[in-house]
Amino acid sequence: MSRVHAAASLALLISAILGPACTKPTGGASVPALSPAPASSDAPAPDALTAWWDAHHVAFPSAPLITHADVMAAASRAVAADPDHLSREAAGQSVEGRELTHLAIGRGPMHVLLWSQMHGDEPSATPAIFDVLEWLRRERAGDPRASRIEERLTVDFLPMLNPDGAERFTRRNAQGIDVNRDALHLQTPEGRALKALRDRLEPVLGFNLHNQNGQTSAGSPPRPATISLLAVAHDAARSDSPRRTLARQTAAIVREALEPLVPGQVGRYSDEFEPRAFGDNLGRWGTAVVLIESGPLQGADAEARLVRLNFVALVTALDALASGRAHGHSTTAYDSLPVNESSLLRVRVRNATIVTGGRVPPFTGDIGINTSRAVALRGGVRTLVVTPQIADLGDLRVFGTLEDVDATGLTATPAFDAQAREGDLVRLPDWRAWTGPTLAVGQPGALFLLAPPGDVPADGSSGSWRLVRRIEPGAPVP
Repeated sequence: MSRVHAAASLALLISAILGPACTKPTGGASVPALSPAPASSDAPAPDALTAWWDAHHVAFPSAPLITHADVMAAASRAVAADPDHLSREAAGQSVEGRELTHLAIGRGPMHVLLWSQMHGDEPSATPAIFDVLEWLRRERAGDPRASRIEERLTVDFLPMLNPDGAERFTRRNAQGIDVNRDALHLQTPEGRALKALRDRLEPVLGFNLHNQNGQTSAGSPPRPATISLLAVAHDAARSDSPRRTLARQTAAIVREALEPLVPGQVGRYSDEFEPRAFGDNLGRWGTAVVLIESGPLQGADAEARLVRLNFVALVTALDALASGRAHGHSTTAYDSLPVNESSLLRVRVRNATIVTGGRVPPFTGDIGINTSRAVALRGGVRTLVVTPQIADLGDLRVFGTLEDVDATGLTATPAFDAQAREGDLVRLPDWRAWTGPTLAVGQPGALFLLAPPGDVPADGSSGSWRLVRRIEPGAPVP
C-alpha cells in the first residue's frame, strides 16, 4: 500500500471511529467524515480472558525482576513463533546502548501505540504485552475477535522504553532524567525514540502503561487503587475533544471489564495537565492517550495478578477499537470513577497497647506500616527486596489497608529478637537500656504482638510474654 493511500485510509478510519467532528491536529487538513460502522457486541468476557491467561501466559520472571535481556529473548521467541504476522525493529537505543525494541502486528490502517516501563521500576504491563501477542497468535484462527484486531488495526508495542532504569529498578534513566518529563526538551534517547515513532506512525490512540505507588487508594472508605485509568488531558484547561472522548470511551470499557475482577479497586488518576509529560503532549500532537496505572494488590501472587489485569485491559481495549464498540460508548463508567488519593497502608495494626521501646509510657493506638521495594543482586541473582517502615501512629481509622490486624488485648513492641518464632515465650528487654529500633514514624516496620501468659507488671517491663504475631511485611518468617 502506498504512503498516500495508507494515509487516506487512516484518515477515513479515524473519522469513522471519532465521528464527523474529528480533524487532524492544528495545521493539518480536515479528515473526511464517515458514518461509523455498526459496533459489534461480542466483547471478550473478562473471566474468559482471565482463564486464557492462566492457561497460556508467556513465562517471565516476576515483573520487578524482568531485565532487558528477558524482553529481548521474549521478542525473539515471539517473532520466531509468528514470523508472518509479527515484525520487529529497533526504534532506538538507550543511554547505555540497549535496544528499544518496537514490535508491530496487524495490517489495519489505524495504528495504536502501547509503551511500557518508561519508568524502569514500573514493570507490570511489560509481560502483559507479550501475552497479548501470544493471544493473537493462538486465537486468530478460531476467534474472530483476534483476527478482527489484526484486520482493522496495526498495534505497535514498545515493551520496555527505559531498559537502563529497569536494570537498576529505578524510575529514571541512566542520565538521571525522568523520561516522562522529557517530551519537550527531548534530551533522552528514549524520549526521542518514542517521539519519532509517534510522529512516524501517527497513532490514533496510545496506551501509557505505568505502576503507581503502594499508598494509592480509591473511594471512601479507601480501598486499594489496583488499577487507575486516565483519559489524558491535552491542555491545561483539560478540554474535551473528539480524541479525548475516544480515550474516555475506551477507559470506560476497560473499567467495565476490570470491575468484576477487582470490585471497587479501580480508580481515576489525576487529570491535572503536566506540560512536560509524554501522555499530555501526545494529545497535543494528535494522539489520544489512555493511562493505565497498576497499583497495590494483596496476596503472594499479586505481581502475577497485576500482569493478568493488564492483559485483560489491553485485549478488551483493542477489541473495542477494532469492533467499533468504543465509538459512541457511554463514558459514565469512566467519569464516575473515584479519584486517586494516598490513603492506603500496607498493614494497619489496630488498638494495640504500644510499647515504643523509647522512654514513654505504653499507650493504646494504631500502627501503620508501608513498604518500599528495590532490586538487589544476592549471590549473583536478582532479588526483590521489600523494606517495611512505620508510616504513622495513633488513630488510623480513616486509612484503607491491604492487611488489617486487630490487636485488641495485645501489646506491640519492636521486633527485639531476630530468632523468635510465633508461639515462643519471650522476655522483654530492659527498655531503659534498649538501643535498637523503636516503634516510631520512620523506623523499621518490624514489630511483635505479644500476649502475657500470666500476671506481669502493668508497664510491661519484665516477665514472660507469648509471641502471638510477628509483623514485618516482605520479610521471610524465621
